[in-house]
Amino acid sequence: MPDQYFTDRERGPRPRTMPEVTPAAWGGIVALIRGRISNGVFGVDYPDECPDGRGTTGTDARALGMAVRADIPDLDWPLEVEPVPPTLAILDLLEFCHEHVAETIPTSSHSFFGHQHLTFDRAPGQTELRAAINRIFARNQLAYELKDNGHIQRLAAPVLHELLTASAFRTGDASLDGLLDSARAKFLDPDANVRREAIEKLWDAWERVKTLEPGPDKRSSVKALLDQAADESTFREILEQEAITLTDAGNRFQIRHSETSQVPLQRNDHVDYLFHRLFALIWLVLRAR
Repeated sequence: MPDQYFTDRERGPRPRTMPEVTPAAWGGIVALIRGRISNGVFGVDYPDECPDGRGTTGTDARALGMAVRADIPDLDWPLEVEPVPPTLAILDLLEFCHEHVAETIPTSSHSFFGHQHLTFDRAPGQTELRAAINRIFARNQLAYELKDNGHIQRLAAPVLHELLTASAFRTGDASLDGLLDSARAKFLDPDANVRREAIEKLWDAWERVKTLEPGPDKRSSVKALLDQAADESTFREILEQEAITLTDAGNRFQIRHSETSQVPLQRNDHVDYLFHRLFALIWLVLRAR
């Protein structure tokens, strides 16, 4: 296959914003896994043995299927194109496959049974599988990537993705660093429920950021932080209004607390939107320090 199709070369990469695995993507994943079962690459952990006991000849699909069902109860086996399983179950399946795949290396032929005996090399097989899965993700605009460690990570919006994946917080306040690292890790999790935990951690971090500068109260500390972040009056005014707005959002919505008077965030994209806004503000303020 080409590294890029014509449309990618002409128009650039497609935006990776889809949160749910589409029927087309799921069909590609099913074809990918079925093909690799036939090629024997899961035989490293689920071997189909030569009847004469001379070695492994491929994948024991039945044993593989039982292991998948035990680890991922929300997934049916054998895999079928319809209906499309829950997205989180699909992502669990792909991490499972990455853990148990390996490149096959033929060692000898067994003419009586008409098969070859195999040995395995895990790392090249995992590299090839990651490339194939990430290709499906990219071509179908799915907001996920299978990383070298075998974990699927959600892709944040392009504006903040680099910051979220590369930032190392060293504020001098261990508790604040822990809150920020926890918020970042949870926000990149594929599970929407975990991302809602991320926004809680980030708002807790924001309240702690407000106390970083010395002063008689939180208000004076915030003023010092914003003064450091912007010395031009118009932008300084915008920053102050943003700080007030986001603080108010934390009080009005069910982010840090769950009083009946607070409004629940009902849509995941609203969670993402608020996270992006506050993370950008915190990053700017901390960078200025």
